[in-house]
Amino acid sequence: MGPFNRPDRLRWQAASVLAAAPIAALAAGDVPAPPLDAPVHASPAALVADLHRRLLAGQSATATLEAWCAEHGLADTPRVRAVRVRGVQRDAPVEVRSALAINDATPLRYRRVQLTCGQRVLSEADNWYVPSLLTAAMNHALDSSDEPFGRVVAPLDFKRQTLHDREFWPPRVDGARATVLEVRALLRDGQRRPFSYVVENYQQEILPRQTPAPGGTAPHR
Repeated sequence: MGPFNRPDRLRWQAASVLAAAPIAALAAGDVPAPPLDAPVHASPAALVADLHRRLLAGQSATATLEAWCAEHGLADTPRVRAVRVRGVQRDAPVEVRSALAINDATPLRYRRVQLTCGQRVLSEADNWYVPSLLTAAMNHALDSSDEPFGRVVAPLDFKRQTLHDREFWPPRVDGARATVLEVRALLRDGQRRPFSYVVENYQQEILPRQTPAPGGTAPHR
């Protein structure tokens, strides 16, 4: 009769059907989002650490932030916008030109933005970039729209290289800003050429407003 008798064979077949059911369900629909790395009632410090890890693991801060907004319900429409801060101009520090491997004669453009989702300011970013390594259409979009930098330059197939990162809890307060995470990063195009140097200061508003855990108090408001 083979290696299985009839009762064993029936039990094996039933187990196979049950094991295959979740795979079939995933194939039939969208793959669900990965579970939260931090517990639902995690402390603010744990949430900052979770966001930090995701930003370092991702290639696009914009995509990471949109996924974070959707997961934590920070806005009805979890789309990140880059609100230009006009009238601000900063010369590139020496370390910026050095990281971009350019000399003083190479033109640089500067863009300061607030990345927002709904009514929340998620981060403030300083960005120095080499316009000659972007297309004319990309430069026009960056000059004339509120599209985030990462979304505009996505066709360059860029990779993100973190140069420096630091968490702050309690937040680092500077005037009206309360920074929970600072990241300095270099963006390289598909040919490995560095074309953008960004300094990102993630604000306390990026954390969800939590409800108290049973028998406890809310860790952040």
